[in-house]
Amino acid sequence: MAKDKKTDIINESYLQTVFRRFRRHHLAMASLVVLVVLVGSALLAPWIAPYDPDAIVGTFSGAPCREFLLGTDQIGRDVLSRLLYAMRISLLVGVLATVISTVVGVVLGLIAGYFGGIADMVIMRFTDMVMSFPYILLVLVAAAIFRPGLWNIILILGFVDWPGIARLVRGNVLSLRETNFVKSNIVAGMPVRHILFSEILPNTVAPILVYATSVLALSMLDEAALSFLGLGVQPPTASLGNMLNGAQSLTVLTKQPWLWIPAGLLIVILVMSINFIGDALRDALDPNSR
Repeated sequence: MAKDKKTDIINESYLQTVFRRFRRHHLAMASLVVLVVLVGSALLAPWIAPYDPDAIVGTFSGAPCREFLLGTDQIGRDVLSRLLYAMRISLLVGVLATVISTVVGVVLGLIAGYFGGIADMVIMRFTDMVMSFPYILLVLVAAAIFRPGLWNIILILGFVDWPGIARLVRGNVLSLRETNFVKSNIVAGMPVRHILFSEILPNTVAPILVYATSVLALSMLDEAALSFLGLGVQPPTASLGNMLNGAQSLTVLTKQPWLWIPAGLLIVILVMSINFIGDALRDALDPNSR
């Protein structure tokens, strides 16, 4: 039996190996289930939300009841409905900002690592300059300069989070550039585009994917922070950050917890789930993992 199991492990594909290692992380599996449920709820918000998120349907700051499971906000809107739509906005910001930063970082990292020389020096010095600024200060200044709004926040976060990915990709490319399979492609006269995107990039996907999960979690936290401060997604559009904005009042904090606890818990659950999944992916994709 043990021999058959060992044979199955030897004969399994790379994806099967990754999935087998990932399943060992029970927290990551539970986080994946939670994330799928939350993302599904956000995507199906137009069908499962009991009310229009912007419609005044109840009393001001009404406590949770059978009609309004999570109560109503300061102007009588259903908190549960707004929470479902707020998740859509926060996830949209996180995903699109991660995609932008990943694409920018990967392209610059590939160019710097493969071509070296002046291109490497210019890109890396610019990367160092961006990273030398305090991250949150850079985001706040950019958000204050440009008009607050959904798409501006996505672009700001996307173009601020790329330096880490660029440095990661550059380091991997410098290592892969010296391997025999890349050198043989160069000797064979293969075009640079083929070498970069068909030979080097596929061998760099694993660390990029792991790093992208941390960028996704960070982008969602940044959106919540900026919206809480009034520099992000603007009302009446609901986001998890601006739903927390009312918690600046001592009365809301102490006597109306339904206005801020659900949004705060959702942010914590989403970020922790993504981080647990990222940690499990890191271990599962590590070729030295046993």
